[in-house]
Amino acid sequence: MAGPALENYLLDNGLTKLNTEDTDIVITSAEPSLYSLTTTGAANQLGRKAFGAGNSFGAPAAGSPNGRQCASTQVTDGTITTSGTAAWWAAVDVTNSRLHAHGSLSATQVVTAGNTFTLGSFNIRIPSQ
Repeated sequence: MAGPALENYLLDNGLTKLNTEDTDIVITSAEPSLYSLTTTGAANQLGRKAFGAGNSFGAPAAGSPNGRQCASTQVTDGTITTSGTAAWWAAVDVTNSRLHAHGSLSATQVVTAGNTFTLGSFNIRIPSQ
């Protein structure tokens, strides 16, 4: 017997928070498991791109091989605030002080305060089973 499968309505409601509430994408030197680790001045926050609510992620859509996903907005002009080695990204809702998602970068990158960073679009997927 197969396990339970979640329906699109339920999956979309989780992803909609990324689409409507996330304001910033942050890069950090260590895994950001708490919102406080992503805030300006936090020891491991290296840079951020403030998009404003509703602009960091697109609307939920079909995921592959199943489930639902939403795509981040590409970062082309993020600001490096602290020099270090970037290893993680975080999607945050600054308005409500929430960390919604985080993941490792495909490769670490040494960054220098005052420079900019880029980050290609990436998908966050919730499988349906």
